[in-house]
Amino acid sequence: MTVSRSAPTVTIREVTKTYGRFRALDAVSLDIAAGEFVTLLGPSGSGKTTLLMVLAGFVRPDSGSIRFGETEMVLEPPHRRDIGIVFQNYALFPHMTVAGNVGYPLRLRRVGKSEIARRVEEALALVQLQGYGERRVDQLSGGQKQRVALARAIVFEPRILLMDEPLSALDKKLREQMQIEIRQLHERLGITTVYVTHDQREALTMSDRIAVIDQGRFAQIDTPDRLYERPANRFVADFVGESHFLPVTVADGSARLGDRILRLADGVRPPSGAALLVVRPEKLDLAEGAGEGLNRIEGTVEGSVYQGESFLLQVRTSDGNRIAMRQPTRRAALRRLPQPGEPVALALHPDDTILVAAEPAP
Repeated sequence: MTVSRSAPTVTIREVTKTYGRFRALDAVSLDIAAGEFVTLLGPSGSGKTTLLMVLAGFVRPDSGSIRFGETEMVLEPPHRRDIGIVFQNYALFPHMTVAGNVGYPLRLRRVGKSEIARRVEEALALVQLQGYGERRVDQLSGGQKQRVALARAIVFEPRILLMDEPLSALDKKLREQMQIEIRQLHERLGITTVYVTHDQREALTMSDRIAVIDQGRFAQIDTPDRLYERPANRFVADFVGESHFLPVTVADGSARLGDRILRLADGVRPPSGAALLVVRPEKLDLAEGAGEGLNRIEGTVEGSVYQGESFLLQVRTSDGNRIAMRQPTRRAALRRLPQPGEPVALALHPDDTILVAAEPAP
């Protein structure tokens, strides 16, 4: 099965959708390259699923344009959009076998029986369910049902694949396994894919690019690494990854944390006006023996939490704010971590020193 034959671009322009006084989408625009895997990431009520339903044709926007390739799709019904969809609840037919579910889109398209059998077998092999065709749906585990739903979505070789939080019902271990499997399947088939999730780690794991959406608008559209390492604003820094924020004074092109000038990465300028230092626990280290040229944050240890692969050291800074430092368990075993009540000095590399404007938290 090779679907990359004609994967189209997706062009979203100034799409707006309101429900009464509530603006679910506020003039959003996004370009998705052919064969790209883009994730719509945001909290509940942010507009991500509404945008996916607009792409699918189940919701018509109040205004704006949706183009697949060069074709305008806003007025096209779902069955004429050549899209595969995987829903959050899988939406499998309980009275059909696995093969019956997977072959259903082909029967709707009046494909011959022998061809249906061949393509169903191929699709099940792609999702690692060879030999499951005659099983009933109620005999399957959650992960197997997810694979059946995915096989049904790709069996007719759609040009675009839409996925609405398909892994949310799975346990953590299986969910992480399926993230890798879906990513590998995407790389093999090359389908233009739009994926919806509220799980930031899932988005970072699977995506070519991530579009972070908040209150119906895009807060940042970027690659996973840039989104994490260089968030555009406080909302993105707070939502993507674990972060704490320390107030910073900006004057004459320099940023100060207390009485110390912060060293920033080459070419990085602090935002104008009031700013915040984004402190990610895994970016901090004990200042003792950490080398020169690093930014220093002083405080007092309030607690230490063992979390299996790491220790989380909870610190109250000298100006009264709370931050945390994460140390891998193996590394922590080779050094003495400060205990609650003890003073501590933490080091932050200039390349990991992230500043954002001190706008109000959403």
